[in-house]
Amino acid sequence: MFGLVVRFDLTDEGAAQGFDQLVEETAPGIREREPGTLLYAVHTVEDAPLARVFYEMYADREAFEAHESQPHTKRFLSERDQYIADTRVEFLTPTGGKNLPQ
Repeated sequence: MFGLVVRFDLTDEGAAQGFDQLVEETAPGIREREPGTLLYAVHTVEDAPLARVFYEMYADREAFEAHESQPHTKRFLSERDQYIADTRVEFLTPTGGKNLPQ
């Protein structure tokens, strides 16, 4: 498996609304066309209304690369920058836990 956590800090409330709409438009493609995407969860952050955190788990690195090459993901990647003040990405290798596929 292969995963990542991404934190987006958005520029203002209007940007947050635009970003959230972009995420909403992107999600159906992820659900319907990406069997290797095991988990794709988007979160708001308590006490940080302009922050969003994505937690993503893929069957393997190839599934992540397939996700990145999808038209809906390419659109998200090309349009997101207009809303973002800062981004932090951390790539993950699962080492244990609950409900992780073997």
